[in-house]
Amino acid sequence: MLTATYTLVALSVEQAKIRTQVQDLQKLLHSTFAHQNALAAGQVGAACDTVKRLYENCHWRKIDMFLVPVIRKASPAADRLLLDLEELGRAAADAVGVLVVRLGFQALDTYAGVAQFCAALEAFCSATLKRLEREECELFPVARAVISGEAWFSIANQMLAHDAHVQERKPSRQAIVLSRRGHDGECERVDDGRERRLAPHFAH
Repeated sequence: MLTATYTLVALSVEQAKIRTQVQDLQKLLHSTFAHQNALAAGQVGAACDTVKRLYENCHWRKIDMFLVPVIRKASPAADRLLLDLEELGRAAADAVGVLVVRLGFQALDTYAGVAQFCAALEAFCSATLKRLEREECELFPVARAVISGEAWFSIANQMLAHDAHVQERKPSRQAIVLSRRGHDGECERVDDGRERRLAPHFAH
């Protein structure tokens, strides 16, 4: 069962990275946002961007793409747990909706508005952290028990192929890009760091 062990370790690393980021956001909430009567648009927008990114990262985790479908097929014994995890995911999604759609990217100048913002932020962090904990403490043991050795090999291969695909799509740090065309018809070529500074900022 070495393949199972290595696969679960890789998934745990992914879980740990997201957990640390969510905990950092939760600390910011408790140390800063919760003690203010008003929040600037920049503060709200930055927090909402972070929440959106974390939610999307959770949505595209390897555990959901590769492990959960196999568990679902292997045994109905995990159905109740999977439903509970989905419910936690919906709770996080509801919080994202409140933050991004209802409150996001605007200044909050009332105590009630700040309180609603903080409550939604706490709901997102709590639901996400609880889901991560239950996946590691409950779902991983179930996976060990119900997934066959052959299926573990398949999961591991899919994860490796996914990582390779993601790596291929990343631009090289030394990539030469076409940034803009001068009036004389010549092209100005710059590295990717320079290109980012020249790129226009688009509103979300």
